[in-house]
Amino acid sequence: MVMDQPSSAPPNGFVELPDTDSLDRFLAQSNGSPAIIFKHSNSCGISARAHAEMSRIEHPIGLVVVQEARGLSNEIAARTGIAHETPQVFIMRDQKVVWTASHGQIKAEGVRAALLEAVELSSEFKL
Repeated sequence: MVMDQPSSAPPNGFVELPDTDSLDRFLAQSNGSPAIIFKHSNSCGISARAHAEMSRIEHPIGLVVVQEARGLSNEIAARTGIAHETPQVFIMRDQKVVWTASHGQIKAEGVRAALLEAVELSSEFKL
């Protein structure tokens, strides 16, 4: 299955999101398809392991490095109503969280399964 991907993002890999404008562009470029946001800490071993898991995902990932983008991290918490954690992953579609995980729950297979489910749900709504 081929998934729509943001045009300026690589087919897989991290797209650094330093501020709210970059987040809004990243989400808009998903064009109704699910988008992945990963909040990461450069100083946390658990986050390093989660980063390695996320690097196995073949889909663009919006990367929020919390040490460099604390304001954006707080904005994501405010928009989603989900308390800040690091590491933390969100799958979003149409500005809404459809799946989230944090810390040891972040596994490549789990993210892939949630992404596939979000894509299938998105396809069902477009019928």
